[in-house]
Amino acid sequence: MPNIPITLTCADYPRVMPLVTGDVKPEGIDLTMIRGRLGSWSDRAEMLRRALHDTTVHGGEASVAQHLYRVAKGDRSFIALPAFVLRNFTARDLYVLKDGPIRSPKDLPGKRLGIYSWAASGSIWYRHFLRHIQVPLDSLQYWVGNIDGPAAWVRDQSLPAHVKQPAEGRSLSDMLLDREIDVLYSPLRPRRFHPTSGPIVRLFSDVRPVDRDYFKRTGVYPPQHLIVLRREVWERDRSIARRLTDAFIRCNEAFETVQYSFPYSSPWEDSELEETRAVMGEDSHPYGIEKNRRAMEAFCAQAHESGLVDRRIGVDEYFAEFLQS
Repeated sequence: MPNIPITLTCADYPRVMPLVTGDVKPEGIDLTMIRGRLGSWSDRAEMLRRALHDTTVHGGEASVAQHLYRVAKGDRSFIALPAFVLRNFTARDLYVLKDGPIRSPKDLPGKRLGIYSWAASGSIWYRHFLRHIQVPLDSLQYWVGNIDGPAAWVRDQSLPAHVKQPAEGRSLSDMLLDREIDVLYSPLRPRRFHPTSGPIVRLFSDVRPVDRDYFKRTGVYPPQHLIVLRREVWERDRSIARRLTDAFIRCNEAFETVQYSFPYSSPWEDSELEETRAVMGEDSHPYGIEKNRRAMEAFCAQAHESGLVDRRIGVDEYFAEFLQS
């Protein structure tokens, strides 16, 4: 029986390269990975767009949050695979003025927070982290907009009434530098960021102890993106979901093997890898439902508590089709 041709899109994360190169292959599937180049954020955005809207591909990298919203609306046109190709802690994404009034988390309540998105996966995890550092979410004043450089200004009708947008021609970085907001939460480094000389610096100069404490207290390494598959592809052969997930798991393991065999991509990588294992265990970037159940339950709960979905979605509902595969 011939292999099934499947084409997926994804950013060029090193973690997926064994599948891209063909060193890892899914059973009974001829997999083509269309990927971004050179760590390009615009390429990654295009990969996410194509996964959902380009009918010449069968799926690919997608937002954990956007799939949650589809499920909440009863839209099962895509199925989610528990292959979490992107995840990150969020303490590093908090930026303040080097000489500004915000020095520690205790200074955040009541302040003006600029954030890149109201409903993205990252912004849901930002809320989860803010609660972890004891910042009441309803104490903050929110601004949503571009981090650097203005785009064509339009009123985002999906934003709640209490959430503001920068004026036309203004970015959130402009507003921070001009002290119109107090703190910036962004996955993209602001252009004026410098870790020591500023003028924009991180709130936490060393995020590692903050991340370790968050993980120890919550058990969560936040999943941001996973792999989705078009429903019609899955319905032709439901075993594709598990075969692809198995391939991503083996790809993940291959990446880890290379990392530990040749820990030379940065001067202290070996020490970082050893510390990561000591804190997070042997499988620090896990795939599969059970290893991610706690994190996904926290994510779904936070989305519901934030009013982004009108009911609590459970993990088994989120991955319902995969569980039927």
